[in-house]
Amino acid sequence: MMASMSDGPYAEEAKDRWGETDAYQESAKRLSSYTPDQMASAYHAQSDATQSVIDAKRAGHSSNSDEAVAAAELCRLAINDWFYPCDKKMHASLAEMYVADERFTAHYEELEPGLAHYLRDAILANARREQ
Repeated sequence: MMASMSDGPYAEEAKDRWGETDAYQESAKRLSSYTPDQMASAYHAQSDATQSVIDAKRAGHSSNSDEAVAAAELCRLAINDWFYPCDKKMHASLAEMYVADERFTAHYEELEPGLAHYLRDAILANARREQ
């Protein structure tokens, strides 16, 4: 699950790094307008999408399988629909951060051993498919 960019322990870092970007500003705008129920729906969508990646991995599907790529697309859509516009190119950039930043890696590894790299690879496979 991706924490909101406007709260949590990394809020100041996120603002420093991305505060001037359109994505950050759009996310802040959307998040500030959500009711508590909408916020819960956003996080459930994200959690459900992540669980679909875990399910694909546990079922033994390769990270470039149709199942894993479909799950990666659900992750992208959860970001796109609830937080900020996220095309496949932007999602691929996020995926690289999931393995480059040990905090993201640790989060995904807590959910499922090997998930950070599996998710990154599934997102990259999704990005290579037709937009």
